[in-house]
Amino acid sequence: MAVGDEDDSLQLDSTTFLKRLATFHQQRGTALEAAPRVNNKPIDLQKLYQVVLDQGGYDEVSRARLAWRKVGQSFGLGNSNHAAAYAFALKTVYYRNLAAFEIKDRYNKEPPPKEILEQVTARGGDLLTRTVENYSLPSIEDAEPSGDDEVTTPNGGDRMDLDDPGSGPGRSTRGLRQAPPQRVLFQPDLSSSRQTRTATGHGQSPQPTTAPTVTYNGPSLPHSLSSYEPRPPFPLTLRGVTTPANNSTRFYQQVHQQHARLKRKAKNVTEPGCMLESQRSEDAGFEGPNIYVRTLQALKSGIPGEISYALHHLVKISHERGDKFRFEAFPGLAEALIEYILTITSEYYAVDWRVTYMEDVTSDNVLDAINGTPKLAEKMQSAKRIDFVDELWDSESVVHFENVMQAGLATRNLLHMEENAQYLVRETCLARDMLTIILNLPHDLRLTELRHYMWDIAECLVPYWVMPNPPRSDPLYQLLLREIQESPDRGAIVTCIRTLCRISMNLTAVNNIIGVPPEIITRVVNWCLLQDEELVGAALDFLYQYTANPINVALLLYKHKSRKCPLPPLLSRMASLLRHGETETQTKAVLQHAVPEIPAETIPNVPADLLEKLLQMDEPERSNVWLKCVFEEHKDSEITQIALWHAYQARFLQHSNPAAPNATGLLPAAEFIKNVSIIFETATAQVVNGVQNKFIIKGIRPRRHPTDPRHHIYLRCLWKAPGQSTPCNEYLPNADALKNHLWQAHCGLQYKEGSTT
Repeated sequence: MAVGDEDDSLQLDSTTFLKRLATFHQQRGTALEAAPRVNNKPIDLQKLYQVVLDQGGYDEVSRARLAWRKVGQSFGLGNSNHAAAYAFALKTVYYRNLAAFEIKDRYNKEPPPKEILEQVTARGGDLLTRTVENYSLPSIEDAEPSGDDEVTTPNGGDRMDLDDPGSGPGRSTRGLRQAPPQRVLFQPDLSSSRQTRTATGHGQSPQPTTAPTVTYNGPSLPHSLSSYEPRPPFPLTLRGVTTPANNSTRFYQQVHQQHARLKRKAKNVTEPGCMLESQRSEDAGFEGPNIYVRTLQALKSGIPGEISYALHHLVKISHERGDKFRFEAFPGLAEALIEYILTITSEYYAVDWRVTYMEDVTSDNVLDAINGTPKLAEKMQSAKRIDFVDELWDSESVVHFENVMQAGLATRNLLHMEENAQYLVRETCLARDMLTIILNLPHDLRLTELRHYMWDIAECLVPYWVMPNPPRSDPLYQLLLREIQESPDRGAIVTCIRTLCRISMNLTAVNNIIGVPPEIITRVVNWCLLQDEELVGAALDFLYQYTANPINVALLLYKHKSRKCPLPPLLSRMASLLRHGETETQTKAVLQHAVPEIPAETIPNVPADLLEKLLQMDEPERSNVWLKCVFEEHKDSEITQIALWHAYQARFLQHSNPAAPNATGLLPAAEFIKNVSIIFETATAQVVNGVQNKFIIKGIRPRRHPTDPRHHIYLRCLWKAPGQSTPCNEYLPNADALKNHLWQAHCGLQYKEGSTT
């Protein structure tokens, strides 16, 4: 099968595919794991094979970044704190069960031997080009697997490894670790005498020997011990150490190089936290702490360059791997972000906020991180405003402003994780003070994005906050109402409405929305009339929370009477919204199972009015119309030709007297039988062989009720007089004729048109 051709195996069912796969592994001499599991979830090998082939095959998926995680999402393994480990486990399942099968089935090539494929780790790729000559077995350092090989956060030139928090320095992968090789104790040769250094050589080290084998005998020997075979000894990787005794020239060269590096470092002393490029290249062997600890320490350092570095990576990590940064695991991270966001206040007011964790707060520029700062909104209004020209910001202010935006975005991203939101509400009141300060800053277009970040942060935190009673005294509650009433920004309005509705949502406290101005209620009611699904949903949620309080319902009715809040349009709109998203469905139900119709035993009589019409026709039209009125198609029925011919004669022979005026003769029998096959598509003339041959017409049967040429069914009179065994059986064209027949023929009464008796 050529590359790019459609894989026929994907069209087979799972059972056939597993049989093919088992046959392949049996011929190859490898074991097949037919029902593998990852994270206690079953893995369908056929589905895994198809998903990997759709993305280009094993080599392409292993070469792409985070591709095995995307494959894992098809099996519910993508959203987890251990996504990397699950991705490598899924990769190992494919590597050991399907990789060699893919090479043979998809590319029609011979896969590499099992010694360099199934029996080694699944790390890496390039299986199509792997041979015994170009492949070397992985060493101990390379044996550590990785689900995605390496996940990095881009930085303008700096390489960054996203390790797990708390991992040691130098760790560049995050996958599952393989079992260490079996240890073989060193057994010295006691029989030989001690050799001198000259005899053994300076660069040689004693090699381990195989440990003696202990043999167990006896009838009670366990089967596991009797069948036990020790692993082959794993060769130790030894590296010679340069000493003055074995290589004095190289040893003193290294000493001089180290002294020269120390002298250069002493001349180029830099500020704490910074490192020259020359130092980075010379000390490349020491990678330092992982990226999470580096960003935290850089943010706390107070050095502008380090802060920019930390915020850049915080934004990247919070967007791509936000689950790695938990405030509880990195003490001081949330406080450092909030304190840096508050520095934007110095660009507009002559205030330098300081955070304290003491109980007593006396200064106007001190924020109480334990209990919250009282009268903070009044402090902002009384602060001295800095006069500046918007277009004349210096470079430091621009960089500072961009860093604050990044700090706000990183905080907003990290707080979308519920654990971080709960931690921030539980441990400190700084977030509440930050929202009050930032949202009370002057209306500057450059702060629009930061304001949206603050509203998103508030939406994440309010489910764990309890508002005071009454809530009108809370500055954040007042800011929400003011934004809904005055803001022209649709995005901010929707976020503020959702924030109001989610106050104390995850707590037992009741969200009591009171003190809402009439103007806000009017605006919310008008928003319900718009064709904006998101805004209408937020407005209806607000009205639901608002009307949950009986006092608010009374106020709403009072405002309606005073014509301050029109309720009829709202009620009409809400009635129409009840049908929002409705779909029309049809359900078919069998009320009564069909009962097969009992076929007629005799050919029905022709009603008088129909006979009168037939006598006015010429042959063969008359016989054709008669056949259609008293017979119908039925593929399983039959009638003898002689019976059909006799019925035709009995009906029209008395009206075919040649002496009578305008009389029409009968058709010959052969022509009449031939016309039957022409009129009815299912009718065929047949001969049934037997003692006496039987000539029949197959495919027609008599009707239970005759019809007129327009296919209107006649009604039969079932009146049975006393003493009679059969009913009347008179056919009438319609209900009025049947009623008139009953009155006259059977009741002896004269029926008058329009009479009621």
